[in-house]
Amino acid sequence: MPSKKTRLASIFALLLLVCCAGAPARASVTLLLEEPYGHLGAFTGVGHAAVYLPRVCAETPLKLRRCQPGESGVVLSRYHHVGGDDWVAIPLIPYLYALDKPADVPLYADDKLVAFLRNHYRRNHLESVAPDDPDGEPPRGNWVELVGAAYDRALYGFEVETTAAQDDELIARFNDAPNREHYHVLSHNCADFVARVLNFYYPKAVHRSYLADVGIMTPKQVAKSLVKYGRRHPEMQLSTFIIPQVPGSLPRSTRAHGVVESFLKSKKYMLPTAVLHPFIIAGLGTAYVVTGIGRFNPAHNALVLNSSHELGPPLAAEERKVYEERLEALLGHGRDGAKAWRELQAEARPAFDSSGQPVLEVWDGEKVISIGLTRGNILDGGTPPQVSQDLLAARLREELHPGGDPRAAASTVTSDWELLRRANLASESPADTPVLQWP
Repeated sequence: MPSKKTRLASIFALLLLVCCAGAPARASVTLLLEEPYGHLGAFTGVGHAAVYLPRVCAETPLKLRRCQPGESGVVLSRYHHVGGDDWVAIPLIPYLYALDKPADVPLYADDKLVAFLRNHYRRNHLESVAPDDPDGEPPRGNWVELVGAAYDRALYGFEVETTAAQDDELIARFNDAPNREHYHVLSHNCADFVARVLNFYYPKAVHRSYLADVGIMTPKQVAKSLVKYGRRHPEMQLSTFIIPQVPGSLPRSTRAHGVVESFLKSKKYMLPTAVLHPFIIAGLGTAYVVTGIGRFNPAHNALVLNSSHELGPPLAAEERKVYEERLEALLGHGRDGAKAWRELQAEARPAFDSSGQPVLEVWDGEKVISIGLTRGNILDGGTPPQVSQDLLAARLREELHPGGDPRAAASTVTSDWELLRRANLASESPADTPVLQWP
């Protein structure tokens, strides 16, 4: 198997093609294991599964074709009650960020900004799948899961090699077959759909676990069985990576579990069952140990998608401590910049600047000030330096949070620190910059 440095040129270097069209994409298929989030995630804990194909693109959300040079492929996924369709195809960057260009991804997001970006993309690209309500408002439903996934959760990618001929056959099969919803949580869920695609490329690579998941296909089981199969077949060139959740005020996603694992780790259900039916708990515990599903770590040896949209090593624990100390020393202890930023974000209105990048518009009593939210516009001179500092401080605190799987690549934190340093220098200069009444 190629080294990790060699794999840096693999699938997510493809993201650069969005801006630098030219070389054709490499044939591969990637399982996306997506962490659970929100109330449903707390209840089930299994997360979501989707599949990414870099050489397959969407003629429409419901029709596939081969990609042209510079296109970044599609994510295929199955959700319940989305236009009555069994699967929907969304280009990679919009699927992750609800935007067309990776350079436009905001540095820090809240629910209001995410809803704004999702609805803007829906109106431009997904009216056929999720049309406006009769009153002209955005429709309710699971269409929101189709765009902006990385705002809600971290994603783990498991990529294996394929052939162009296989991609062509998959396109023909999907386009020729009826696309009618037949979602069922027990037998035709998102993980069943992804297993079907992966088994098309590698027959019998993915299978159910009757011990770990009582026969229900789960995203974690898809990943576990694919990794196990890949270890026995090195010609697949299996590689793994992490797409971090975008820093922001939205709750952080949690680890994906299998069915038995979710039950055993849920005090709400496990403790009463242990008292009333201890033999059931003993049996489930045995299944948990025998299958090893709890020991499977999707982040093991994984590279991380960085701010340049390339794969790099995660931030090491020692580096995290150093940056955390530097951040405290730079900002001091008298001001909670992260809190100040969240308060401003709650009062601001999302919009786009003249180049199409996200901004927040804030009324300062006399005029509207646009606050840049991306690497390209946060230091453009229109954003008060103190505001830029608070935004970047909030982002860095998220990235430097201890514990759990990596939240950022080392190079991303280095880049964010440089932006914060420049914002700090700007705040100390006598340049003519906007003044905002700031908490």
